[in-house]
Amino acid sequence: MLVLASASPRRQELLRNAGISFTVNPADIDETPLPGESPRECAERLAREKALAVWSMRPQDLVLGADTIVVVDETILGKPVDAPDAARMLRLLSDRLHHVITGVCLIGPVAGEMAPDAARSQSSSQEELRTENRELRTASETTLVTMSALSDDEIRDYVATGEPMDKAGAYAIQGIAARWIPRIEGDYSNVVGLPVALVYTMLRERGVGLR
Repeated sequence: MLVLASASPRRQELLRNAGISFTVNPADIDETPLPGESPRECAERLAREKALAVWSMRPQDLVLGADTIVVVDETILGKPVDAPDAARMLRLLSDRLHHVITGVCLIGPVAGEMAPDAARSQSSSQEELRTENRELRTASETTLVTMSALSDDEIRDYVATGEPMDKAGAYAIQGIAARWIPRIEGDYSNVVGLPVALVYTMLRERGVGLR
């Protein structure tokens, strides 16, 4: 059974739309970036910590952890803590190119028979983890996003809708903010919250049967 270590309705919808069966068991961890940590390292670490937190309670299942961050000028933007913080983030992103990085981690018991491609591509670190009766893989996807210039009135009105409040970078590309995103380079689903193609590849390499 695949367990999604996230309460995000957007990640759940992306998996359902891709025909990937799963159940939900949200993880509760501290998502504060570490000093000196690069954005990619932060996203991958948080995804790994989420997956491990849930897998420790469900060691017989396959657990998927994910974490999405928005990066502008190497500054990591997570979810806003309040309305003024959301407005601050939107001002930073206005009329700028930024990166959206989603770290993903898949962890589960060692498979009896791994898919041939997965066995060939195993790294030494994955081999070491297998000695602990678990197999853990971490990866990430990056998408470049261009945001149009936002006026103060647009930012104020958008924040007032409440849409930015639980979104990394304080916007939802699949929501109202779509009107300000003229261009992206890379995986759209990654900006929504989960790089589906990457996750699908990881599941297949793990030998998971998918319809």
